[in-house]
Amino acid sequence: MLPAEVIRRKRDGEALSAEEVGFLVRGIADGSLSDAQVGALAMALFLRGMQADERVALTEAMRDSGTVIAWDLDRPVLDKHSTGGVGDKVSLLLAPIVAACGGAVPMISGRGLGHTGGTLDKLDSVPGYDTTPDVGTLKRVVGEAGCAIVGQTADLAPADRRLYAVRDATGTVESIPLIVASILSKKLAAGLDALVMDVKFGSGAFMARREAAEELARALVEVAGGAGLPTVALLTDMDQVLGTTAGNALEVAESITHLKGEAREPRLHEVTIALAASLLVQGKLAGDEAEGRAAAERALDGGAAAERFARMAAALGGPPDLLERPERHLAAAPVRRPIAPERAGAVVAMDCRAVGLLITGLGGNRAREDDAIDPAVGLSAIAPVGARVGPEQPLAVVHARDEASAGEAERALRAAVRVGDEAPDVPPAVAGRIG
Repeated sequence: MLPAEVIRRKRDGEALSAEEVGFLVRGIADGSLSDAQVGALAMALFLRGMQADERVALTEAMRDSGTVIAWDLDRPVLDKHSTGGVGDKVSLLLAPIVAACGGAVPMISGRGLGHTGGTLDKLDSVPGYDTTPDVGTLKRVVGEAGCAIVGQTADLAPADRRLYAVRDATGTVESIPLIVASILSKKLAAGLDALVMDVKFGSGAFMARREAAEELARALVEVAGGAGLPTVALLTDMDQVLGTTAGNALEVAESITHLKGEAREPRLHEVTIALAASLLVQGKLAGDEAEGRAAAERALDGGAAAERFARMAAALGGPPDLLERPERHLAAAPVRRPIAPERAGAVVAMDCRAVGLLITGLGGNRAREDDAIDPAVGLSAIAPVGARVGPEQPLAVVHARDEASAGEAERALRAAVRVGDEAPDVPPAVAGRIG
């Protein structure tokens, strides 16, 4: 086969066979396709789309472009993936909860870009924590602690790594077949028995419209099922920050507080428990959703989930007393300023994307992939939609490197949050289920 001829057929709207898709993916992985050809292929897929069997073939070929982990465990191997949002720290809670309930969780996570934070960036704020171990270390830590939240290694789905870089450079990121293959190829390479997807919609999500999020969720569930990985997707609201913090070290601190039961923000708790329950049912660790929810709550309330988190962090090089003394280890910003609203009242709406960009402006997210991140900056005590705010009840507390950036964040947050007289009806955090 000639790459240009296969690409031309897709350009003209023809369906590709599994053999043709595999040929192209092998060329992406081994370099026999030039960057120009990979870019042309990405654009052809972006414009022409793919049929269901083509999507499965692409995902499986990308999975098989590198190592596929084989597990020898007496427990189901389970994982969760989120499409990303502002303040989304669910992974830090869910992995140890599911581990405490009897699952093995090798969670391959990513970094943030733009207005959304990345799970690996949060864990990079933990001193010594190795977010990029080799496969041997990943397997050892999962065996010891029950869970390991790490990044994609070079030998897991390497075709995805190159294709994603080309997509970012060619304006083809927002292609559902390519998004699905990128997410699922890494999950399939991790050797999972079941997966739950957190597909977000709203102003702070990758896909703002619920209809677009539903389309992506259905595609993920269908392709994963076609590749032999049972998957359920939950649709969750991202029209406000999830939890009370946004910013890497601040989110780790909130997660530890949540695990220890010292404070639990209701919407964050609901999303976490719903995802955990669904995953426990799929892994046959619970008979139904109610049983799964009860098991997840027990893992939190009894301290078992917190203990798993501490073991995971220590096994990956983090401080052994992170759970007991997070303030000793997590970076703190020198400037902390409560941000009062311009008027007293109730929070009626939040531009969540603008809040995420505020964090980027402070240095807490990347505007470009090669940007350095300041782990200490961000927002805490964020008032949710419906909360009363006023001179003594701030919109949030900004954590900044200097007074100038704190002032910019103050102006941006006031512009992003609308305050009115009456608290609105707040939609549920979990809006639907596909699977």
